[in-house]
Amino acid sequence: MKAYLILEDGTVFTGTSIGSEREVISEIVFNTSMTGYLEVLTDPSYAGQAVVMTYPLIGNYGICREDMESSRPWPDGYIVRELSRIPSNFRCEDTLQHFLKSYDIPGISGIDTRALTKLLREKGTMNGMITTKEYASLSDVCQRIKAYQVTGVVDATTTKEVYTLPGDPDMANGMKRVALLDLGAKRNIARSLNQRGCEVTVYPAHTSAETILAANPDGIMLSNGPGDPKENVAVIEEIKKLYQSDVPIFAICLGHQLMALATGADTYKLKYGHRGGNHPVKDLETGRVYISSQNHGYAVDTASLDEKVAVPAFVNVNDGTNEGLKYTGKNIFTVQYHPEACPGPQDSGYLFDRFIKMMEVER
Repeated sequence: MKAYLILEDGTVFTGTSIGSEREVISEIVFNTSMTGYLEVLTDPSYAGQAVVMTYPLIGNYGICREDMESSRPWPDGYIVRELSRIPSNFRCEDTLQHFLKSYDIPGISGIDTRALTKLLREKGTMNGMITTKEYASLSDVCQRIKAYQVTGVVDATTTKEVYTLPGDPDMANGMKRVALLDLGAKRNIARSLNQRGCEVTVYPAHTSAETILAANPDGIMLSNGPGDPKENVAVIEEIKKLYQSDVPIFAICLGHQLMALATGADTYKLKYGHRGGNHPVKDLETGRVYISSQNHGYAVDTASLDEKVAVPAFVNVNDGTNEGLKYTGKNIFTVQYHPEACPGPQDSGYLFDRFIKMMEVER
């Protein structure tokens, strides 16, 4: 079936419908990863967005549910150049086409994703509509598309109840107990801590600081998540209280942005964001550059930082934007990128070890 991608500026791409045939309006973003499309689809940070994959062939190894980063896919739509309809992999359990359809996610294939990506880079992230309906006039449609806003996505993606992943009581330096505030967390954050022997208790996004601190954790983890960080006013107020405690804190992506906002800094929306598995970040202390996985549309404004509170720790080599902060006089560090990246790269997985050492020193 023929399908259309209509952007808010009136640009129309024509392709073939994949997945659900329902009409959807969303924010259109692109991801440059060459593999890991299932991890992209199940990353809660994509809630409220439709994802364009720049790699030309998607779906060739099918679906392996063990690789899912959450219990379900989150993007509103999926846009690819070519969809492989006959996957080949010994771990394959389903086709991408059937996976999208079973979760009612509309998509489109057969369009020039290179031209679409160049357009989003030149004009900035735009809203768009995926539809199988032909419109005689686009004026009203474009107004509807422009009016779309990503809202309420942290509430939609966070866990609804507290749960715990048991740790290893036989760890040489004692098992660490970590409180993970789920702002739309990828499973591999908890898994990365769990694999290092930590007991991880996962809390819903709106859990009070008092509840978390009453459990007496050795460390607190603030997760990734979707949407505009400034929308999370109530969560920011609780993070202010966590900052005032002496408990070591490690924050990733949205958690990094919320900690910055909680301590008086500002955030802003990037022109088209960073999404992919090949972004270079530089450690300002050592000068070493790491290749990182990223998925964010907002960044911390370093000009708004009070050096008595926090200083830049990492920078994006491509565009100079902030990629991490070290908090002055506190056992707190935060990064914008994903050290828990699956399928990779895993250059920065050492940050979890740094967090564990921080908890050991504090103890």
